[in-house]
Amino acid sequence: MTAAAVELTPRLRTWSAFRRNPLGVGSAIVLLLLALVAVCAPIIAPFPEGYGADTSQPPSAAHWFGTDDIGQDVFAQVVWGTRVSMAVGVSASVLAIVIGLLIGVSAAYFRRLDTPLGVLVDLSLSLPVLPLMILVAALAGPSVRTLAVVIALFSWPEVARVVRSQAMAIVPMPFVSAAKVVGGSSLWIVRKHLLPGVVPVVGVSVVLTTSRAVLAEAGLSFLGLGDPNSWSWGTILHKAQQSGALATAWWTTLFPSLAILLLVVSTTLLSVAYNDARDHRNSS
Repeated sequence: MTAAAVELTPRLRTWSAFRRNPLGVGSAIVLLLLALVAVCAPIIAPFPEGYGADTSQPPSAAHWFGTDDIGQDVFAQVVWGTRVSMAVGVSASVLAIVIGLLIGVSAAYFRRLDTPLGVLVDLSLSLPVLPLMILVAALAGPSVRTLAVVIALFSWPEVARVVRSQAMAIVPMPFVSAAKVVGGSSLWIVRKHLLPGVVPVVGVSVVLTTSRAVLAEAGLSFLGLGDPNSWSWGTILHKAQQSGALATAWWTTLFPSLAILLLVVSTTLLSVAYNDARDHRNSS
């Protein structure tokens, strides 16, 4: 068993250690279920629109999460809100990862760009993010695409800093120097050596950035800057606040809030479990 464990590749050792962590596996299952709900929203519940006869009804067998002040089913709102919230979160995360990856790798490999890009990252991290998000989203107009782009533009600096620190440890490696000696182009070296080395860090960043993006989307939508023609968890809270249901109909805010909490906790636990699994000293 010891010899077999030694022969395992780092990827297999990481996966083996991750499978032994129940919190990590449970969090991954929860996120997969949320993604499944987002994809299968039209099958699970009809799109909430119009008016219903049962207004402000508490949770029951007919309406699992109750109804709001105009009779719409809160369960359907949460289901369809899962689709928009996760779509915004994933889209913003992917865009932020791409920007942060390009800037972080460029700063680590091209030494002349390190100082100006470092100043840009530090300046971006020092900005008051939430007020600027509100300003830009208000000026650009409420839409799902606008929210994704705005959130991504204020989320990439943290990714860039993490990627740069990881890439800086790879650039002095002998195999990178050997690739330069044999005439490898900068693009080829970055693609073959730097990018594979920072992928594990990027994997964790994708999860955490998605969580932050969902929180940012919920906050902006709660302030009325979301798409009024679609549902998200923040939009549900915004409409509950507008109708005065925050104090009278607790179910209209409880279930979307629980959905946000479930996603944030799951992504946090998943990232912690993955980082622990990558540390092979702890898993040995």
